[in-house]
Amino acid sequence: MSEESMTTPQYPIGSGFGHGSTASDVVAGLDRHGKTAIVTGGYSGLGLETVRALSSAGARVTVPARRPEHAKEVLDAAGLAKVTVEGLDLSDQQAVKDFAARFLESNPTLDILINNAAIMASPEQRVGPGWESQFATNHLGHFTLLNTLWPALAAAGSARVVSLSSTGHKLSPIRFEDLNFENGYDKWKAYGQAKTANALFAVELDRLGRSSGVRAFAVHPGGIMTELQRYLPREEMVAAGWMDDAGNVREGFKTPEQGAATSTWAATSPALAGMGGVYCEDCDIAKPTDPASPLARYQGVDAHAVDPEAATKLWAVSAEMTGVNAFA
Repeated sequence: MSEESMTTPQYPIGSGFGHGSTASDVVAGLDRHGKTAIVTGGYSGLGLETVRALSSAGARVTVPARRPEHAKEVLDAAGLAKVTVEGLDLSDQQAVKDFAARFLESNPTLDILINNAAIMASPEQRVGPGWESQFATNHLGHFTLLNTLWPALAAAGSARVVSLSSTGHKLSPIRFEDLNFENGYDKWKAYGQAKTANALFAVELDRLGRSSGVRAFAVHPGGIMTELQRYLPREEMVAAGWMDDAGNVREGFKTPEQGAATSTWAATSPALAGMGGVYCEDCDIAKPTDPASPLARYQGVDAHAVDPEAATKLWAVSAEMTGVNAFA
């Protein structure tokens, strides 16, 4: 089969699920016993609900966490004591490699990798060799994680990788000329670039990995109030229209259970067999953004976030920055 014929159209497939579906809805009736999964950030917000859904379907789940003791307490309190917790700081490249090495020692295969953890609109911070922290954490950390875990994903035979993007991708394409915002920092453009990177990561990984049976999807989980907003003062969220002055979240925002649905669907749905490299929202493949729509800022995927040439270039740049590339 030619590479072109394996390309999945960026168009809805009529999944039967939607905006109000929950993670438990999309795994109902699915059996994932014997399957292994990793969910970064799987101890808060929609990550926790993703772990709950995968565990309920029988998967063995590992949650890498920057604060493993705290993560273990949260998971135990949620009735998820069987979930394995390991230390991992995505902003620390060596910590990512160390986690992957530990995982590979005891897990020959990995069926599901969900790159869920993220920071959003943070104050300017530099990590590693001076990398901008949102790009370094949200993208480069997960890039190195994927590439160091690659042997287990390839060995699974039909693994799926889910990269959490968001409509934040609409705020900025990849700024190849100034990835690290050395010429002036803008927290929202930096977040936008990182979310575009998460989407392009799935595009290129799917191209590189599908001959090994590994398919990748980018996901917009929807608007959800979680710890992701920890850097935002209430005044800013009110000004953005996310909530009113009393702190009531506006209609249309999802619960964490609903927010976890699309990533869980992309990781498990039989309807996606043989597909990949697409951006999903509301438990279906998203349409390309309609620039004329009044909802263009909130629905669909912009062309720059699914551009195969930009995806290939970003992969090469990321491999050069991190010194890691399973496909070299």
